[in-house]
Amino acid sequence: MSKLRHVVNLSLFLFAVWLVLSGHYTVLLLGLGIVSTLFVVFLATRAELVDREVVLVLLKPRALLYWLWLGREIIKSNIDVTLRILDPKMRISPNVIRVKATQHSELGRVTYANSITLVPGTVAMSVEGDEITVHALTREVAADLQRGEMDRRITDMELDF
Repeated sequence: MSKLRHVVNLSLFLFAVWLVLSGHYTVLLLGLGIVSTLFVVFLATRAELVDREVVLVLLKPRALLYWLWLGREIIKSNIDVTLRILDPKMRISPNVIRVKATQHSELGRVTYANSITLVPGTVAMSVEGDEITVHALTREVAADLQRGEMDRRITDMELDF
């Protein structure tokens, strides 16, 4: 019964996301949205990807707050990288660093590594145990990452996992 509840919760969540992103509310498109959502959930269930960890994380308020924070960081970093491209006086200083991942689960570490890669100017190159090797475009970006704000936020969000 628990798996059925996870499937239903995932279906509702994915349909809500589809509804918000599509912005179309005609009967035909709503029907197609429902069909496509059910098809994705069917595929995820067949691939045994629907489990407690994933479904619960999607439905927690901390996750929403984290994604909003990450969106702001992505926008700020996009502006910084764009300015560095357009203004040759703004130097880059590419370097490779290692950051410690304080998350307790594999999902938490994967979320951290993927978040690093989503932010322009940084790429998670490898994850080995509790360390992530990162290529950073500038020393400032590397220092910001090493301060650990992103790591802390993901670890806090992980409490809901």
